[in-house]
Amino acid sequence: MSARASSFKRLRQPGLGLALLLAAALLAPYGLDAGQLQIATDFLLLLSMAEMWNLLAGYAGLMSLGHQLFVGLGAYTLFFVSGHFELNPYWVLPASGLVGALFAALVAPLMFRLREAYFSIGMWVLAEIVLALVAKSEGLGGTAGLPLRTAALLDLERFPAIAFWIACGIGVSAVLGLYLLMRTRLGLGLMSVRDNDLAATSVGVDVGRNRLIAFVISGGGCALAGAVHYMGSLYVQPASGFDADWVVAMMFIVVIGGIGTIEGPVIGALVYMGLREVCLNLLGLSGAWYLVGMGSVAIATMLFAPRGLWGLLQKFLGWRGLSVRRHPPQADSGDLA
Repeated sequence: MSARASSFKRLRQPGLGLALLLAAALLAPYGLDAGQLQIATDFLLLLSMAEMWNLLAGYAGLMSLGHQLFVGLGAYTLFFVSGHFELNPYWVLPASGLVGALFAALVAPLMFRLREAYFSIGMWVLAEIVLALVAKSEGLGGTAGLPLRTAALLDLERFPAIAFWIACGIGVSAVLGLYLLMRTRLGLGLMSVRDNDLAATSVGVDVGRNRLIAFVISGGGCALAGAVHYMGSLYVQPASGFDADWVVAMMFIVVIGGIGTIEGPVIGALVYMGLREVCLNLLGLSGAWYLVGMGSVAIATMLFAPRGLWGLLQKFLGWRGLSVRRHPPQADSGDLA
C-alpha cells in the first residue's frame, strides 16, 4: 500500500465520523421535541463553558472560581446592545463574546499578580463586584434585570432549532479548537507553564503572554455561551447571570470527566446532564438533594478515579483519545515560546 493510500485510510474514518455528526446535528431539530432539543442545547453550551474553564485550569494552570463573571457579561451585553440599538439578537452574539474577551484582557494584568489560591479567590471577588455593580445600575434594570426587548425580531417558532444549531457550532468549536490549540507552539507552552512556570520561564517561554491568551479565549467563549443561553429565556437578572452555580457546573464537569483532557469534559457534561434530568425531573428531588447527588459523584470520582472518568476508560479500555500527552516530547525553547 502506498504512503498516500495509507494516509487516506487514516483520515477517512475520522472524516466519516465528523460527517455523520454533522448530519445528525442538522437533522436533530426535525427528530426531537422541544424539551429534548432544549436538553441538547443546554448540554452543548455547558460543554463549551467547561472546555473554556478546562483551558484555563487544566492547561494554563489557573483555577478560576469566578467564571460566572463572563457568563453574566455575555448575557447582559446581548440584552443591552440589542435593545438599545434595536438590533436582531443573532447579530449581537459575536459582540457578547468580544466583550467577554476584552474584559478578560483588561483585568488580566491585575489578576495575574495573584498566584494559585489567591487568583481563584480574586476571580470570585471580582465576579461579586461586577454582580453588585450591575444590580445597582438602573440602565441595566437593577436587581429586576432586563427583558430581551427585541424578541419580536426572532422567529420564536424556529428559535429552538436555530439555538440548537448555534450551540452546536459553539460546542464543536470549543472541543475542536482546544484539540488544535494543544498541537501548536502555544499549546505546548501552556502545558509547560501549567507543570512548572519557573522551569518554563527558564527555557524561554513567555508565561504571561501564554496565560493571557488562554484567559482571553476562556472569557470570550464563556461569554458567548452565556449569551446564547439567556437569549433562549428572553430575560436575564444579575442573580442568575452571575450565579456561582455556573462555575460550580464547569468545575464539576471538568473534574469528574478529567481535567487537562479534551474528552473529559464531554463525559463530564453527559454525567452532569444525566444527573440533572434524573434528580430534578424524573425523581422530582429538590435543588438541595440535586447538589448532594452532584457532590457525592464528585467525591467518589476523586477517590476512585483521580484522573477522572476519561482516565478510567483509558486505563481499562486502552483508549488513547485526542488529548496531548501530559508531558510532551522534549522541545527547544523556540517551539514553546
